[in-house]
Amino acid sequence: MHDSIRGFEDWTDQATKQMLQNLIERKQKFDRAKKMHVSILWLSVFTAFCFLYYLAKSVLGPYSYSFGAMFSVYVSQSVHLYLTVFIGGLFGAVKVLHQLKEKKEKEYQDLRKEIIDRSKDLWKEDAWKKRHEVFDKMKSQFDINLYHGSK
Repeated sequence: MHDSIRGFEDWTDQATKQMLQNLIERKQKFDRAKKMHVSILWLSVFTAFCFLYYLAKSVLGPYSYSFGAMFSVYVSQSVHLYLTVFIGGLFGAVKVLHQLKEKKEKEYQDLRKEIIDRSKDLWKEDAWKKRHEVFDKMKSQFDINLYHGSK
């Protein structure tokens, strides 16, 4: 369990601490998925741009007088096919990583909203007055907003 969660003293019970720990873990998984998605997206865009620039300079420019000549030059070098398949695979990976990121975000948001909805049950009596300290710590240390349910 994270050290800052252990420091919530007696006004936060063990089950609530475990829910907050799960929330932190889901937030970290979502952040990693988001970072991976953006990284692969930019890699694929940069690679596609470089390949298209290369094709424009080496195939389209010199052989623009005939489509047949351009196609013949493009097909004659197998590296063109490999790069085309590689770039297509990168964009496919972007799609898969986007779906993974959306799934992780949904899991994170669902748990966050559940904690917000159940906050009256999780913090009772005297602990209710101290819950804002938990919310502040979660916001400042982990960038998790528990004050309201909308994104």
